[in-house]
Amino acid sequence: MSNATRAALNTLIAALERHYEACASKRGEDDAAVEAAVEHLSDAFEAYDDSLFDEFDEATPLVLFTPADDDEDFYDEDDEEYDELDDIEELDDDAEHVQGDEDDTER
Repeated sequence: MSNATRAALNTLIAALERHYEACASKRGEDDAAVEAAVEHLSDAFEAYDDSLFDEFDEATPLVLFTPADDDEDFYDEDDEEYDELDDIEELDDDAEHVQGDEDDTER
């Protein structure tokens, strides 16, 4: 790993730690320290991911997800997107149960 990519990784790790600390000591819903830590973490992740791709032609399996500023229902569990995620999770759970049942019959 080049010095630039290693430095980007170290910055990302530090940003993750800063984000954790900001969340752990958050004062209120709109804490400026948390918002700053989120921004720093996003920037650090993008810099690391770009550097990794430039040097090794590889990328992390992660994607930054940012809600639209006007999306007040982003965290609303009644949202259709959450329903779709619930459906996917239920399918995964069903598949695990079927796999578990098959394992039991083999014994």
